[in-house]
Amino acid sequence: MQHDPSSGLTFPFDQPPAFGTLTEVAPDIRWLRLPLPYRLDHVNIYLIRNGTGWTAVDSGLGTDDCKHAWQAALDGPLKGQGLASLIVTHYHPDHVGLAGWLTERFGLDMAMPRPEYLHSLLLQYAPADMGEATFRPFYQRHGLSAEATEIILSRGHEYLRRTTGVPVSYHRIKHGDTLTVGDRDFQVLTGGGHSLEQAMLYRPAEKLFLAADQVIARISPNVSVHPMEPDLNALGLYLRSLRDIRAAVAADVLVLPGHGLPFHGLHARIDALIAHHAARCAEIEAACRDAALTVAQILPHVFPRVMDAHQTGFAFGEVLAHVNHMLAEGTLRLETLAPEASGGTQVARYRTA
Repeated sequence: MQHDPSSGLTFPFDQPPAFGTLTEVAPDIRWLRLPLPYRLDHVNIYLIRNGTGWTAVDSGLGTDDCKHAWQAALDGPLKGQGLASLIVTHYHPDHVGLAGWLTERFGLDMAMPRPEYLHSLLLQYAPADMGEATFRPFYQRHGLSAEATEIILSRGHEYLRRTTGVPVSYHRIKHGDTLTVGDRDFQVLTGGGHSLEQAMLYRPAEKLFLAADQVIARISPNVSVHPMEPDLNALGLYLRSLRDIRAAVAADVLVLPGHGLPFHGLHARIDALIAHHAARCAEIEAACRDAALTVAQILPHVFPRVMDAHQTGFAFGEVLAHVNHMLAEGTLRLETLAPEASGGTQVARYRTA
């Protein structure tokens, strides 16, 4: 067990399971870790006993490496038991990526929040690259370079490469539902910001909280704005979700997150996440005090380290989420540069109010 006095968090498991192996985190609940080809190099899957088999919470990325890790688990610690059903928390490819593969291979029913399911279908059948003519001006409006813009616009293809689709029918889960898995009942909570309506599972009787990506111990989940909803106050949705979780879920639960190690200290972590975003807003407010800046110009003030184009795309969406929140809160104001003064594109700049 590890205790981190600086964060107020305690980690009951010193090490994650090796890929393809399982760790018991509670009676009849197992932790499976799958590999990701990113800087964040893994995703956590949780298996809940369901009769003679297991219900999986999330599926992993649609890659051969994840399939091999699943196969190692199925041939090893899960041999003779198999999967009974699948719950997908949200549409991001590291969570839904193997949903099609698993449900088809094992004949599984899948449960998922409706907005997450429909958005996954949208990206599957109308990927983002089909909207380039609409989306390109969105990034140009905020001062992003042509190179970074083109890389972001290519992500429609990336989503298709990293996912195996979703089944043509599913079971909808929504906030306030009671979801029965085997002999356990879970309360379904949902929250926005990181995703559209990400599902989380809470079992007060055992002090268990499957938090997906909404609350992670040592990283802040990405909260972004995308071209489909350019004025969305995604950060406001995320902060509201954190406060709702803090009010609804006990402080002493074991948090089972989508990445990183399980931990105790939910309320302390929520407080730290809220403070983190307040500090980031303060950085943006300071950067925009002396000059009106585009989102692209704000980026190095918030993320001073060198980033590749893939990371820049996430950082761009994150900064815009903070900017939109600050506009809603009245701490920034918008100044629009006319097209004739900016090479034919209307450019949005922001100044401290």
